[in-house]
Amino acid sequence: MIEEKYAPHAIESKWQKYWEDNKAFKTDIDNSKPKSYVLEMFPYPSGNLHMGHVRNYSIGDVVARFRSMNGFNVLHPMGWDSFGMPAENAAIKHGIHPAKWTMENIANMTRQQKELGLSYDWDREVATCKEDYYKWTQWFFELFYKRGLAVKKKSAVNWCDECNTVLANEQVIDGRCWRCDHEVVKKDLSQWFFKITDYAEELLDDLKLLNGWPERVKTMQKNWIGRSEGLEFSFDVPCINAKLPVYTTRPDTAFGVTFVVLAAEHPMVEQLCEDNPKADEIRAFCARVRNQSDIERTSSESEKEGIFTGKYAINPFNGRQVEIWVTNYVLYDYGTGAVMGVPTHDGRDWMFADKYGLDKIVVINPKDKELKLEDMDDAYEEKDGVLVNSGQFNGMEMHDAVKAIMDYAEAQGFGSRHVNYRLRDWLISRQRYWGAPIPIIYCPDCGEVLVPEAELPVRLPEDVKFDAGSVSPLATSDSFVNCTCPKCGKPARRETDTMDTFLCSSWYYLRYTDPKNAAAPFSKEAVDYWAPVDQYIGGIEHAILHLLYSRFFMKVLRDAGLVKYDEPFTNLLTQGMVIKDGAKMSKSLGNVVSPEEIISKYGADTARLFIMFAAPPERELEWSDQGVEGSFRFINRV
Repeated sequence: MIEEKYAPHAIESKWQKYWEDNKAFKTDIDNSKPKSYVLEMFPYPSGNLHMGHVRNYSIGDVVARFRSMNGFNVLHPMGWDSFGMPAENAAIKHGIHPAKWTMENIANMTRQQKELGLSYDWDREVATCKEDYYKWTQWFFELFYKRGLAVKKKSAVNWCDECNTVLANEQVIDGRCWRCDHEVVKKDLSQWFFKITDYAEELLDDLKLLNGWPERVKTMQKNWIGRSEGLEFSFDVPCINAKLPVYTTRPDTAFGVTFVVLAAEHPMVEQLCEDNPKADEIRAFCARVRNQSDIERTSSESEKEGIFTGKYAINPFNGRQVEIWVTNYVLYDYGTGAVMGVPTHDGRDWMFADKYGLDKIVVINPKDKELKLEDMDDAYEEKDGVLVNSGQFNGMEMHDAVKAIMDYAEAQGFGSRHVNYRLRDWLISRQRYWGAPIPIIYCPDCGEVLVPEAELPVRLPEDVKFDAGSVSPLATSDSFVNCTCPKCGKPARRETDTMDTFLCSSWYYLRYTDPKNAAAPFSKEAVDYWAPVDQYIGGIEHAILHLLYSRFFMKVLRDAGLVKYDEPFTNLLTQGMVIKDGAKMSKSLGNVVSPEEIISKYGADTARLFIMFAAPPERELEWSDQGVEGSFRFINRV
């Protein structure tokens, strides 16, 4: 029998025990060798590895072993992104504490990773839910706060009246609460933000440093940051004696404005409702629009809706009186929250004007023909043409006109050049228990006060209720909430929100360089030797959030003198998904193949061989039982 020649389980268990007993992959600083830091994105401890994990880790393991064999001093660690909603949901559903659920899952997944024979330095293992880690997550919050980068401000959040709680976007399904199916509404609450927008320009510019990153990921980040140059100028609104600023990247179309539209959240809406017979109708429309998702509101496919306020604004370029509408396709937190409507040269505006019978004025002709409204069935959006119906700018080529019109607005004093970003500040508040508590104390006399560094970590209390309803579970713990102001000694209250788990994963790669340090998040010697990560490996789904947040963190820590690098990850590989029967493996589709099933039948080497050779790392890998058997036969021949 084949098994007599090749007994994978005996061989693998023998060597895995030897590696563990002899700490074969333990790494320390060695200045006699070049260093190589190889890292796969650490997992959420959900309980079981899936084949996507196996692919990610197998790729990293090959790179780490190859570099080690080539004389590099290789750092190859592993840990756990262990705060988050699933543990809390398990607590609510099964009455088990999130810590117990999490640590049991970590133990199981550690066993599975060791069975795969991965070359990790387990002495460097970190878990973000442990006090020796989240102490430093809180320390970083305080660093950001001291640098003016952590601020509390009002934000519209998802709210369920039935559960009396804030919901994360993931908990809103088709506009309804995931738990009770009640309709979700938007509500303004004070939330904590990190001012990532302060670094927008540098995050964009430094993409050019990332020669080892896939172009696709860099393009996704560029589009997410969304830099645009344009003109901000103001319409007069005589009825309320106010000015309405708008931002446009197409000042060449300014003479074609036939209406202006406000976001439903715009503060001017309420001013326009005063002594207005349509006030109730306008407010009802705004309430409905506010409960639509941002994606729904901005999609080119979604229906454009609006309501005329009955009021007018004056276009400063030509003195034309234009209608003021409230619409669902403008977001308040982009630009000024108001947009000039130019239906002949903007597709959304064309749809809106068509629906409500609003005027259209052609102000740009293609160079080779004259546009006539009666012949047009859509907006002319090409960035090529000559201005018409545009006063003294008639006959100018549109690109020349952009500069000339901005010059004119600045000279006349009603406008100025502006750079805008699509990127918004990072909302870090979560009304949940299983996360790092925000280390802020509220004192009636002193206001916001940081918890003294010597008192960190602010520990998660045990005496909480997970069916809290209108508040974070932390707010149900009197022992946690009630405290003393560190400045004046009077009674005070703790912040009851916890931090977004993306904070934990924004710096974990630095903690691996010095994971047992109790005096600092890491030592300068360790981080200067090991960082940045030379090869990072993970899924394309993290292209925006995790990878952008980590870049932001690195730049703040550099500016604070803690690191000397601009970027956290020199080279990035985004491995393709593992698919079966044409779809991504998932429990809901019933097409999951368990790594344990493959290992128990064929051994870890067969699983790893198949996963490495069935497709190039960047491409999707189609699961094949025959391919696994073929890999097993090949190893037998070897």
